[in-house]
Amino acid sequence: MRRIIEITNLTKDFGNSRGIFDLSFSLKQGEIVGFLGSNGAGKTTTIRHLMGFLKPQRGSAKILGMDCFADASSVQEKVGYLPGEIAFMDNMTGQEFIQFMADMKKIKDMDYARELMDVFQIDTRVKIKKMSKGMKQKVGLIIAFMQDAPILILDEPTTGLDPLMQNEFVELIKEEKEKGKTILMSSHMFEEIENTCERIIMIKDGRMVADEDINNIRSEMSKHYEITFSNVKDAMEFQKQYPGERKENTVYLLSKENVNHLLSELCKYQIKDLNVRYQTLEEVFMKYYGGDKK
Repeated sequence: MRRIIEITNLTKDFGNSRGIFDLSFSLKQGEIVGFLGSNGAGKTTTIRHLMGFLKPQRGSAKILGMDCFADASSVQEKVGYLPGEIAFMDNMTGQEFIQFMADMKKIKDMDYARELMDVFQIDTRVKIKKMSKGMKQKVGLIIAFMQDAPILILDEPTTGLDPLMQNEFVELIKEEKEKGKTILMSSHMFEEIENTCERIIMIKDGRMVADEDINNIRSEMSKHYEITFSNVKDAMEFQKQYPGERKENTVYLLSKENVNHLLSELCKYQIKDLNVRYQTLEEVFMKYYGGDKK
């Protein structure tokens, strides 16, 4: 399948170990990829190269075979873009700003923009300077999606949105996927990434640390067990075989072991309570970043 976005050995060194270094990855048509990393990891720097705002020191960034810096205007015609920091004209209303951006993008048909306004339930008659962070984010999302471009690059798209609007965003992404859109989405909202993306790229200190299919990540996720025994003695005995944290008669265990085998072992004891949950994507992320998220 054709590669829509292609980054090869991309390097931009700002000094003091800041920047991106020898970064390489690609997105095929129709892929939705989550781009994860802590603040300062290099996500926005990478995205700014894709939009043609920065010139690489080494390597290349290409979209649809076009060099993102040399052919920036042509690239931007094919990309719906939501920046992490949106530059608004505060004295305009939301409607005026959306129309201003539509004129810049040479969008004549505003039907999809109006549909998006309904989806995000926003009153665009309000002046931008009086809008909340969430309302401004909705305006940014409308602008990113309204040109119906084949590629979407979204930097922290749900910042400031309430849970209802986050759900609306997830549904919108699923609809865009049905249209065959290629989407690169930087986000700190792990649940949103799990619900929308089929692949995850993680970067740390400007370097890639993971590029994985989300199903592979799920298969590697451990389960958290909270097992409450009838007495402390049983809890201590079980802990000898399955090392984990214990608090009185409750054992807390993180394990990839087959659940049926574990249950067969537990049948040997008197159990008062058993709770099981999967490790979250956030906890996997923390593993790559050298931290333990409990």
